[in-house]
Amino acid sequence: MIRGVLPTTLLLALAAAGALAGCEKKVAESAREQARSVTVVTVEPREIQGGLVASGSLMPREDTAIFPQITGYRVVEVLVDEGTTVRAGQPLARLDDTLLRAQLDQQVALARQENVAAQRADAEAARVKGLDTRGILAQEQIDVRRYAAASAHAQAAAQAAAVHDVETREALMTLRSPYDGLVIERNVRPGDMSATAGANPWFRIAKLSQVELAADVGEESLDKMKVGAPVQVTLADGAKVQGRVRLVSPRVDATTKLGRVKIALPVRSDIRSGGFASAAFLGFTRSALSVPETAVRYDANGAAVMVVGPDDRVTRVPVTTGQRGGGYVELVTGPPAGTRVVEKAGAMLVPGDVIRPASST
Repeated sequence: MIRGVLPTTLLLALAAAGALAGCEKKVAESAREQARSVTVVTVEPREIQGGLVASGSLMPREDTAIFPQITGYRVVEVLVDEGTTVRAGQPLARLDDTLLRAQLDQQVALARQENVAAQRADAEAARVKGLDTRGILAQEQIDVRRYAAASAHAQAAAQAAAVHDVETREALMTLRSPYDGLVIERNVRPGDMSATAGANPWFRIAKLSQVELAADVGEESLDKMKVGAPVQVTLADGAKVQGRVRLVSPRVDATTKLGRVKIALPVRSDIRSGGFASAAFLGFTRSALSVPETAVRYDANGAAVMVVGPDDRVTRVPVTTGQRGGGYVELVTGPPAGTRVVEKAGAMLVPGDVIRPASST
């Protein structure tokens, strides 16, 4: 009796297990049929254009600090502000020249007086012209008149120099731009007193409004830099600007082992001195394991890609990114070559989701 029951029970259990497995298979097949179609790409070596990226600060190609050249005078007017584009010789600020104008009037009057004295001395010297050795006047008297005329002319010349001195100081009461450019700094207000020692510059002007990127590059890459090579510069707001290598420094910092490369940029209002930017040197090409930039997801836990497993389920795998170029990003650490990943990490997927993979065209 027992021997007859056991096979029957076993058969029932096996039948139940088979039915359950078949049900699970149907559920899995149904889940795959209902899954979203998602484009996937493969992690593989690719040629990355612009494979060298460096960062640095934006700074004027050439700038000048403007200080007052005379001290002790009050500022009566400031004519430009930061961000103003100026022309060569354009007034920037004016000092109170009331006292200097009074001094100038006085010196001009004295100069006229000295000129009259010189003319009188010339007339007296002319009267004794040709009377030498004739005995009409003593030679000493003749020489005195000639020396008096020469002295009068010297005094007139000295007074003319005094007038020129005051005129020069009067001209310096107006600070002017040395060239066409952009005012990038202003540190003066009406009412300030002019001083030249230990003071900040009143203005700083970028010549021709040119701002360039000073990027720090590893010494092993400096020899590959060529003046005139194209560079793609990315500003802090993500805007991209085309530039060119202007100068490659012949010196490497002894501490950081980095050399400076200066990149000429177009004149644009969003390229500001003191800002930060990164540069991708387009002349460089290198092969590296990479994925499209869109495949990398960034969240509170860092960068990651969504890996598609053999069962078409996605899992989150952390990665470390490297160089970028041509729409691809290097994976310094992450899944190995041949791994399938979701092409667009922004897709609404969570780990464990089942997808229907579609190849990228």
